[in-house]
Amino acid sequence: MLFNSYTFIFVFLPMTVAGFFALSRVSRIWGLDWLISTSIFFYAWWNPINVLIIAPSIFVNYVLARLLLRFCEDEKSRIAANAIAILGVAFNVMFLAYFKYINFLGTVANDIIGTDFVLINVILPLGISFITFQKIAFLVDVAGGRIKSFTLREYLLFVLFFPQLIAGPIVHFREMMPQFKEIESRLDGTRFAAALTLFCFGLFKKSVLADGIAEYISPAYTSAATGVPIALLYAWLAAVGFTLQIYFDFSGYSDMACGIALFFGVRLPMNFNSPLKASNLIVYSLRWHISLTRSLTAYIYNPNALALSRRRVAKARTMLRTHGSKLGAFFHVLAWPTLATMLVSGIWHGAGYTFVVWGLLHGIYLVINHAWRQYRPPPVKAGITSSPYGGVALTFLAVVVAMVFFRAPDLASAANVLQGMVGVNGIDFFVSRNGATSFGMLARGLAYCVALLSIALFLPNSLEVLSKHEPALHFSTRSPQVAGFGPALYWHPTLPWMIFTALLAGLSIMRLTGKSEFLYWQF
Repeated sequence: MLFNSYTFIFVFLPMTVAGFFALSRVSRIWGLDWLISTSIFFYAWWNPINVLIIAPSIFVNYVLARLLLRFCEDEKSRIAANAIAILGVAFNVMFLAYFKYINFLGTVANDIIGTDFVLINVILPLGISFITFQKIAFLVDVAGGRIKSFTLREYLLFVLFFPQLIAGPIVHFREMMPQFKEIESRLDGTRFAAALTLFCFGLFKKSVLADGIAEYISPAYTSAATGVPIALLYAWLAAVGFTLQIYFDFSGYSDMACGIALFFGVRLPMNFNSPLKASNLIVYSLRWHISLTRSLTAYIYNPNALALSRRRVAKARTMLRTHGSKLGAFFHVLAWPTLATMLVSGIWHGAGYTFVVWGLLHGIYLVINHAWRQYRPPPVKAGITSSPYGGVALTFLAVVVAMVFFRAPDLASAANVLQGMVGVNGIDFFVSRNGATSFGMLARGLAYCVALLSIALFLPNSLEVLSKHEPALHFSTRSPQVAGFGPALYWHPTLPWMIFTALLAGLSIMRLTGKSEFLYWQF
């Protein structure tokens, strides 16, 4: 069941919200049980077998977490607790590897060492990457003593809460469960209006902005996959257009997820914060898929960097400094953990060579960015800094190049588009579609890109507009900006805002003419 579907908008969501508040008035427990039940129904709606596949994993993780709680209470049982934690992480990684990567591993073996593994048809449960990462984080937090107690009901609610079930954000038990414990049984009118507005913002981004430009993008990558050379302007339309498509697609999903959770009085963590406004790749990575970056940093980068730092200390070698570190320390403590973490990020996003390249490319970007911070020459004059606009443009260009690998079905298709972007395939002002050539399609697509890029760069994002109503966790209240020229009006439940929101909703609903999955729901 898609967030951007008639069934979800007009049937499932209203019934779930109404049932929750009706039951919560009788008993908070009944309301929470209703959320668990409807979340299971939501997940099973796609394919009932999804529940049968994921349920054993949820049960195993619950049992392991209960064992961890018991052993963590006794310092003498610390070795056993560590063993259980390692077993739990290994189980989840193997569970994910089988369903998502078994065929990719077979392909790699066939390509590299010449084996002849037969690829099998594996049913990939929806949202398995997000669910698995969340369960790993839960086990690690229990093992680290950050979770002292939990019930089966709390665990199921944490894992299955439907707004973040399929595509995140990746949440932590300790930031969500206090909210469920303090949840109100009465409907707050202002909060409900803010939640509805945020949901409509997200729906508009997805169905009008992201899906609107998709029709200009998909034919380019289809042609590239068949070996048709992609000319200069069409290649740039494909690269920039997809970057903007996934930007508004994921931004729209994030708004809708936060809006849905807010209906119940729950605030999900901020997961998207205008990343295209970032002036460097480090800031960009902290603004795009924020919860994933947070998890990768906490559970992969930090442990590896800490272990390498301790090894250097033990060998009495120089350590990483704020500026001007020795090259050995830079590569050992910062560069290698960064590359490894981004490689994991790429593989997490998808099972294919293109995702491996995408992850490594972003790792290289981040290493270069950190190296510039470490070794750049001092400014000519005190107080003189480089213009942030150049940084924004360079960051955008780097992201666009990487997104070609993210979108292309294979490396050959990505190479085709990249060759077109540097002029190798020539310049052609006409593009082919359904056997006919069209200049108008190219012009409309490029104009669409300009419009979407202007929105992304110069308008405040949804969370900024609604910031006074705390639509998400970890989002600081600050004045939204329009084109960088000062504060814009905050959202208030007034008649003009109601009319504007209704207009966005109406346009969005008219666009719901077919099945259009969120791009991140395939991961």
